[in-house]
Amino acid sequence: MIEQAQDFREEADALAQLLEPLGPQDWERKTQFKAWTLNDVIAHLHFADYAADLALRDGAAFREFTKEIGKLSERAGTLMAATHQWLSGKRDRALLDHWRNFYRAMADRFAAADPKARVPWFGPDMSVRSSITARLMETWAHGQAVYDLLGKPRADTDRIKNVVVIGINTFGWTFTNRKLPVPAKMPFVRLMGPSGAVWEWGENDPANLIEGNAVEFCQVVTQTRNIADTKLRVVGETARSWMEIAQCFAGPPETPPAPGKRFLQ
Repeated sequence: MIEQAQDFREEADALAQLLEPLGPQDWERKTQFKAWTLNDVIAHLHFADYAADLALRDGAAFREFTKEIGKLSERAGTLMAATHQWLSGKRDRALLDHWRNFYRAMADRFAAADPKARVPWFGPDMSVRSSITARLMETWAHGQAVYDLLGKPRADTDRIKNVVVIGINTFGWTFTNRKLPVPAKMPFVRLMGPSGAVWEWGENDPANLIEGNAVEFCQVVTQTRNIADTKLRVVGETARSWMEIAQCFAGPPETPPAPGKRFLQ
């Protein structure tokens, strides 16, 4: 049993429950993330879930899928437009049900898989455990835009430690992705989880550290908040430079939101 598969399912269920009571007029409201609508957010999550599940089941089929979606994106103009076409126009409650039915079955397949097996992805191959953890992270990150838009505070649990770990593991990649030299020493990180548990990484160093709320750390590394909009204590040049550009998700360098641009409405 891969624990992260259950964590993924619970995170997605929490988001689905938030969306459950919405009417058609709500689904076209624009979030603070690239002006994506709620339809866009869930379409994107389902697309990536489908791709990860296909990679788990059939690597060759996944690679063929990436070629086809690339061609569709060229014709449609954007990946988002292609995603909606691929979904045959499913929107609103129909999209919610389609996404939920799929991710629940997908979570079961990942839970039963070999966690160390390798699966292809749009970037480098990764382990099965890393693949489902990445799906949890992206569900949590894009879900933040939904919570913000609807003005609903989030009831986080210690399953966000999975997101923290991805944030820690991508310390060096954050810099190399921007063609910057990787600092010699990662800051000491001390965070408090939602349960009150204290999590620590690295060598204790009062001159090079990040400490505070684990949720806020996750918000920074997933770029759902600017570091200036958190209460994280950041000490030292390495810690400050990391938090200013932290990026725990794959893809080209992305600029974090400006201070005050992402918030609970």
